[in-house]
This record gives sequence, structure tokens and C-alpha cells, in this order.
Amino acid sequence: MSRQPTDARLHKASLEELGDFTTDIRVLPISLLAIVIGVLGAYVAWFLIKLIGIFTNAFYYQRFSTAFISPANNQLGAYAILVPVVGSLIVGFMARYGAERIRGHGIPEAIESILINGSKVRPRLAILKPLSAAISIGSGGPFGAEGPIIMTGGAFGSLISQFFHLTSMERRTLLVAGASAGMSATFAAPLASVLIGVELLLFEWKPRSAIPVALASATACVVRRYLLGVGPLFPVSGHPVFIGPQGIAACALAGVAAGILSALLTLGVYACEDLFRKLPIHWMWWPAIGGVFVGIGGLIFPQALGVGYDTIRTLLAGNVPLKIFAGVLLVKSAIWMISLGSGTSGGVLAPLLMMGAALGGIESTFLPDFGLGFWPLVSMGAILGGTMRSPFTGIVFAIELTHDVNMLLPLLVACFLAHAFTVLTLRRSILTEKISRRGYHLSREYGTDPLEILFVREVMRTKIVALPGSGTLEQARELIRPVPHPLDQHPQGQHLFPVIDGENNLLGVVTRNQLLSLFQERRNEAGTIRLGDIAHKDPITAFDDEPLRAVVHRMAETSFTRFPVLSPETGKIVGMVSLTDLLRARSRNLEDERAREQVLRIRLPFGRAERAGQLAHRH
Repeated sequence: MSRQPTDARLHKASLEELGDFTTDIRVLPISLLAIVIGVLGAYVAWFLIKLIGIFTNAFYYQRFSTAFISPANNQLGAYAILVPVVGSLIVGFMARYGAERIRGHGIPEAIESILINGSKVRPRLAILKPLSAAISIGSGGPFGAEGPIIMTGGAFGSLISQFFHLTSMERRTLLVAGASAGMSATFAAPLASVLIGVELLLFEWKPRSAIPVALASATACVVRRYLLGVGPLFPVSGHPVFIGPQGIAACALAGVAAGILSALLTLGVYACEDLFRKLPIHWMWWPAIGGVFVGIGGLIFPQALGVGYDTIRTLLAGNVPLKIFAGVLLVKSAIWMISLGSGTSGGVLAPLLMMGAALGGIESTFLPDFGLGFWPLVSMGAILGGTMRSPFTGIVFAIELTHDVNMLLPLLVACFLAHAFTVLTLRRSILTEKISRRGYHLSREYGTDPLEILFVREVMRTKIVALPGSGTLEQARELIRPVPHPLDQHPQGQHLFPVIDGENNLLGVVTRNQLLSLFQERRNEAGTIRLGDIAHKDPITAFDDEPLRAVVHRMAETSFTRFPVLSPETGKIVGMVSLTDLLRARSRNLEDERAREQVLRIRLPFGRAERAGQLAHRH
């Protein structure tokens, strides 16, 4: 019996499935849904910004207006201390009696929904998150709107996906599409919004997810034009294309400084959170305590209150007194760390932008002068790259916010050095530390799976025992009985045996347990039972030119962990592959990472002996 024609067809079908990407036609309907979510995300961003305006005007100016205004110009005097306390009390009650997940700055909650809940978000969160964030920010909370918008947009994307018969991965894609759409509409930064989705939320870089997310982000940015206007959000004066080696060295210094500040901010936030956890009161009251510090900080330095987009524009203009830079860096960072550690609702991007710009403003007093706002812009991008561990997002985000493409090279140096500093000094970022504290570890390193580039022929075992189909059960029993073989050919580690005909064609397979069990049941007939008759006739097989990834998927789908390996040219058996062999492929990848060797060696014109001979000849 020959299986060669069938095996050849299976091998051809297996090879046809391989390609650069695994994306299929399902990406088209998912992309259409993502476009719809992009439109919705833009309206969510518009609504949240208007809602923040309503609460800011109500809390600080006692009027009804949707104008997006800063609370810094209020005339409340000392009574302004009470405003953040009242807002935080409301948020605390909403979190306790509404949905606890409204606490936090949005992105960790979105990550947790993806990792733990199968990208499913409850409808209640889509309502309470923007409302709590608007109250928190409108009452002076030193946060940005982007975190809540990311979470709210993601919630709407998840809700829409739950109306359709989708996989968990497709729900994740639409959740991230909603999150990226909300951020794109908020900042008019469509590319950075895609990057933040890829670097922080998708946990993959595949066309099946990147295409819908990109379309949602682009759609939201287009719709933003009619709702909020066009960018840039923070226009700056042009900067030089080339700044020379001295300028690049200064950018390196600014990147390291941003990395240090990023590490201090991350440690500070969670140190404050740890202090709040030690309080003998319910967490519902924590935001109100944080609100007291926000109120005091706002009384000392009013520009620290609220989102602070106008303050960021002022800092990027560069022509402000040094005390403004110092005030932002000290007061804003302090009340932000305390308030965020208290568990209230608000985003982190806008405060990081402001603190980065303030750091750059201080650096501009002693670093080379390349125009107004140069160093605030460099440090603004670097602080994002360091704090969020997303250097590409930091670079692109800074450029899209300002439309200053000449800053690409300075930002590249500064963002990656800030990223390098925090990677080497902190185990986790400000985003993933919160998830880790809830008992879930997240690795954000992406690389090619070694099973993608290794083939079956590189790990399969060729020294195997194959049983003849014409042999008997008794002969097989003698072969596999646990006694030492004089020629050391006893298959002690082999549990699956291919059964072949006289031409080495695969007839089927039998397991060690199957042979031993059948021998015990029919011991008297063991000399007449042919192996070809008891072998399983349609075994799952592998081919020696298949990538190991295909074999892993086949094992997962069939629950079998050992396959005979066939030659695609002849259809004959050439070896066996098992789960143990796949683990050995993993160990080879670890060895490539850890084993150190000197491949090239420098040979001097004269060896040690020749040099000694020359010296002796001279003397």
C-alpha cells in the first residue's frame, strides 16, 4: 500500500499555505468595521473634549459652556483648593458603585481587557469612563484626555465587535482600532496613534491587525477636520535641518536626562500608590486625598491644573521665564504623581509632554541654541520614549504634533537613549507595572519565532526503528521489550513506530502502549497477528522541508505530539519528529543568544616564535 499520491497532495497544500504573512480575506470585513469605528472614535473624542469643557467651566467659572478652557485663570482664590477635592470625591463614588475599572489612566486598563477578558468590555465602562475622566480633568486634575479616550474608544470598538461572530483576535483588533481612532482624533496624529496601538496594545505586528487599525486611525483624523479642525496641535517655528556633531552630542545628553526623569516619574507614581495602599481607609477616598494636593499645587502654580495644552504651546514657544519651566517640572510632576497614585481617572500623555517640554526649557539655558523651542521639543519626545517604552511613538508623535520634520534626527537620538536608560534601570514601564501588580507579567519584546526559520530536517531523528508491515505482533514485542540490546539499537526513547512495506513506504503507525496492551490481551495469537493489520492507517505526518511552525500548529490541532517524517520527493519515511525535538530547536535559539565566540582573529605578521628568533639574531 502506497500513500505517496495522497502525501504529495498534502505536502503541496501545506506549502501553498506558507507565505510572508498569514492574513486572509477576513481582513476586509474587519477593516470595514474598523472604518465605522474610526468615525465613532472621532465623535467620542469630540464628545469627551466638550464634556471636559463643560465641567471646567462649571467648576471654575460657574457657567455653562463647552469651550475648552484652562482652569489657571480662575478667580476662586483659596476656594480653588476645594474644587479638585469635590471632583475626586465624585470619581471615587463612581468607581466604587459604578465600575472600578474607571480608575487609572486608561492604557493599562485597555491592555488588561485584551489580555484577561478576551477583548470584551462592559457597556457600562463606555459611559462611566469618559464621564469620570471629564469630571476629574474638569475639576483640575493634572491629566490628559488621551488615556480615557483610548479606553473609551477601545470600549466602543469592543462593544461593536461583540455584536458580530468574531474571534478573540478580531475583537482585539477592533478594540485597538477604537483606541487608536480616539487618540488620532484628539491629537491629529494618525501615524503615532497606529504606532501606540502596535507598541502597546496589539502585541503583534501583522497585517491582519495593523491594516484595520491604520484605517480606523486615518478615518478618525479625517472626521476630526470637521469636528475639531486640523493640526498641528502645537505649531512651532522651523528648526535647522543639520545641527552638527556638537548638536547630536547634546541630543544624547538630553535623551539621558529624559531617561532619568522618566525613571523618577515612574518610581514616584508607584511610590505614591504604595503609600495610599497603607492608608486605613477604603480606596474610594484616596482620590479626594490626592485632590487636596492638586488644589494646593494649583494655588501655588495654576498652570499645573487641567490638561495644559495651552501651557505646552507656551513652553514650546521657548520665550518664557525660567520659573515657568521650573514650576511645571516641580509642581506639575508632584501633583500628577500623587493624584495618579491615588487611583483617579486621567491620562498620562499630556502631562508627560508638559514635563518633557519643561525639562527641555531648562536644558536650553546651557545647551547649544538651535532656535526657540528646540530643546523642549526634543525632551518632549524623549520623555514619551522613556516613560512609555515606545521610542517610535515618541518620535512620530512629537513630529505630528508640531509638523516639524527637521526634528527627526535629534528626536531619534534622544528618544532611543531615553528608552535605553529606562530599559536598563527599570524592569517595567509606567504602563506595565500596574498590570504586573495585578498578577500578570507582560513581555513587550517582539522577534521572529525560531520555529519560523528552522525546518523539520534540522531537528528530526533519523535513527529510528521502523516495523515491517509483514512482521508479527510477537516479533514487535521482542524488539521493544525493555532489555539492553547488544548493538545499542533498542528504541528505549521511541514511543511511536512507523509501519512500512518492503519499499519503505509508510503503511501506518503503532504506539508502544498499543503493542504491549494488545500483546497482553492476545498473547496466544501474537505470532499470527500482522503489524500491517493493526497499524493506524491514516497517521498525521510531517515533511522534512516544512518549517517547524507548521508542525507545531498541526500538533496543537490534532493533540498528537509525534509524527513520522516523509520525503516530499519520494513519499518515503526519512525520520521522526516529536515535541521534544521542537524544544531542542528552542534551546538552539537560546544557545545562539548566549554562546560567545570569536569568529575572526587578528594574526600578526610574525608569530611569537619568529619574533623571539629575530631578537636572538640581532643580539
